[in-house]
Amino acid sequence: MSLNPTYLGKITSVAGSSVHVELTPQVRSGLLIIEGKTHRIGQVGSFVRIPQGYNNLFGVISETSESSTNENDSLLFNEKRTIKVELVGESIGYDFERGISQFPSISEEVHLVTDDDLRKIYGSNTKGQIIIGKLSSSDSINVSIDLDSLVNRHSAILGSTGSGKSTSVASLIRSIVTAHEPSIKMPSARIVLFDIHGEYSSALSDISTVFSITPKESEQPFYIPFWCVSPYSLCDFMCGQNESLKNKFIDLVLDEKKLYAKSNPDLKIDPLKVTLMMPLPFRLKKIWYDLVYYDNVNFEDKDKTKPAYKCMGDAETLNSPTFKPPGSASNPPHKGSNQVWRKQLEQMRSILLDSQYDFLTNPGDWAPDTDNKLKKDLPELISFWLNTKVITILDLSGMPSERLELLLGSVVEVLFESAIWGRYSAEGMNKTPLLLIMEEAHRYLSNENNGLAKGMIRRIAKEGRKFGVGSMLISQRPSEIDETILSQCGTLFSLRINNAPDRARVKSAMSDGLSGIIDSLPILRTGEAIVTGEAAKLPMRFKFRLLKKGQFPDSQDPQVSESWSKGAVQSDFKALVDCWRQQNSLIK
Repeated sequence: MSLNPTYLGKITSVAGSSVHVELTPQVRSGLLIIEGKTHRIGQVGSFVRIPQGYNNLFGVISETSESSTNENDSLLFNEKRTIKVELVGESIGYDFERGISQFPSISEEVHLVTDDDLRKIYGSNTKGQIIIGKLSSSDSINVSIDLDSLVNRHSAILGSTGSGKSTSVASLIRSIVTAHEPSIKMPSARIVLFDIHGEYSSALSDISTVFSITPKESEQPFYIPFWCVSPYSLCDFMCGQNESLKNKFIDLVLDEKKLYAKSNPDLKIDPLKVTLMMPLPFRLKKIWYDLVYYDNVNFEDKDKTKPAYKCMGDAETLNSPTFKPPGSASNPPHKGSNQVWRKQLEQMRSILLDSQYDFLTNPGDWAPDTDNKLKKDLPELISFWLNTKVITILDLSGMPSERLELLLGSVVEVLFESAIWGRYSAEGMNKTPLLLIMEEAHRYLSNENNGLAKGMIRRIAKEGRKFGVGSMLISQRPSEIDETILSQCGTLFSLRINNAPDRARVKSAMSDGLSGIIDSLPILRTGEAIVTGEAAKLPMRFKFRLLKKGQFPDSQDPQVSESWSKGAVQSDFKALVDCWRQQNSLIK
């Protein structure tokens, strides 16, 4: 038996990456005191070391058990304590690596990992490592992750409601950008956060620019020009599902884009080579007007060259053209259409008039005028989003929920397509990578959803690394996220998860096979997480760095007992209804 004070026991079996260890009777108390510090033995999630000469194998305890055996039919029983260890890496001298080059043998010694050993594993100060918190089992050890792997290989932060998810996200972002110091450490960072509930503007106000549909005094207005949206998706959104209408809509959009290319020769685009998916402006109100014309027109002559106008209407004011009713038999006016799109075109007009959709249908300086001219073009839009501060928060809390998926997908499409086509340019994402952080990912990346957002995120998950675009998913329901997308996340941060189906999905997505650690997800403390994958040197349980006062997200629960115990006040709800009617939650 070893006299080393860190000695725990010997290996009794080896099966793949799993090792069973029989503990020595000397640690029966469950405690070891080394260098004045008390260590608990057999804690699930803690590390052990297996010496291999100059090398050391490291593993994580995933299970611990105890049994009693009767020897030689005597009345004496011997306690037998065992632990199951999952091998995760090895150190060669002072260098630590994931994975192992050799397996341990039966009866080899297993030792407790001390703080000095942990510093050898986690104490790297190499470039690209960012400190995100403290190890749960030893609060003197910093936990760091590799930023390159975190962004390039994608990641996910998963946790039930109340597990500290929003605060952890804010802490992680600050760790990346400022290292929780007053100055910015990553001045060229490009991070876009899709804030579904408007939580993060208060937490990251000093290092971010906030774009909102209903901007406050310190925020910028959010626009996503309709001509940047996929024409197919735009037609479905504006008019619903109608194949004949969609075909005409697409034809008119293509004609408008060709006309724009022809009237702007400085773009150096051959009008004959213009495609439907090119991000070129077109006049949406004129498209509506032309569709109404085709659906209602009657003609004065048999050759159908002279429309029988009663009133020509106006595209800019969304006044429909009206026509004289068709005559009987061969008498003029002659019928020119079947009026089959009336319901769909009325829906399109309603959306164009609805102020809550102005960020899409009337996008400020990016809205084409009557001559299809722009005050600002697509380069200014991307620069508007990415060139202000290191973090761009797109506050989508005022966006109609049924349209969230389309519009979020459109923003992602603009950014990803620009990354693909600009991969060789100096300002491209390959030179300065982009990280997209997506809150409430289960809402638009579910198994049942097949919209634009899911399609774009799938593409980024599979191809984003080649073009400098990384993704980070945030969700409280990992079981509802598309399995293909979640499986592409190379790094997983798992906070407390109570739901069994969600834990099962997390367990299947984690590549390290540490089932014992995953089973501990329901008992994690608030703000505590298990990280595993590409960016982490080892799977580990840790606490995110604490935020300072004023840096917490606006996600606190209402104070029910305090508010309900106050004296009763009669409310007329006028202000509430005014906000609702004017589609603006900031009206006072």
